[in-house]
Amino acid sequence: MKAERNIEHDGAVERIAGDTVYVRIAASEACGSCRARQACGAEGARERIVAVRGAAAGGYAPGDAVRVGVTHRAGGRAVLLAYGGSLGVLLVVLAALHGAGCGDGAAAMGALAAVGLYFGVLRLLRRRIEQTIHFTITRR
Repeated sequence: MKAERNIEHDGAVERIAGDTVYVRIAASEACGSCRARQACGAEGARERIVAVRGAAAGGYAPGDAVRVGVTHRAGGRAVLLAYGGSLGVLLVVLAALHGAGCGDGAAAMGALAAVGLYFGVLRLLRRRIEQTIHFTITRR
């Protein structure tokens, strides 16, 4: 079986809380060579904080240089949920409302409201989604 490639970013431990290590990564260096940087929204951000749960938190201290990784499959799943799902909801609701006889403005507003509802549902399901995306952490 072929080993799955990871997307990895270098960072520094920001803080530790329980079994979670919070790592600050600089988006400019972490995303410079990534082909999906414009799509994921990280391109304009200077820094990100990534929560790595289940790590041996006692083995790290604030300021430690680390490398955080996530599988390509998990990253793709996150992008699909955020962008593909919202686009799908927008188009389906827009077509349904327009087909039901709503005017262009009302159909557009309804579709935007549906996308807002979609992101609200994603927010409610955040814990379940987070369980499917596993970060790894190693010392640099």
